[in-house]
Amino acid sequence: MTLEPFLLEILVCPQCRAALAEAGTEDQPELACTGDDCGLVYPVRDGIPVLLVDEARRPA
Repeated sequence: MTLEPFLLEILVCPQCRAALAEAGTEDQPELACTGDDCGLVYPVRDGIPVLLVDEARRPA
């Protein structure tokens, strides 16, 4: 998965407002919060980031 660079520049974590970075694998893409205290990981389904805190997971 590769999101457009301009999209990554404007997307932020809905929990803490920190920037998001691409994470996960090609089969299971995700966006990870770069905030020190938050660190939630959000799924990307069909190329669309699901930025709902209820859908996010804590990193392992």
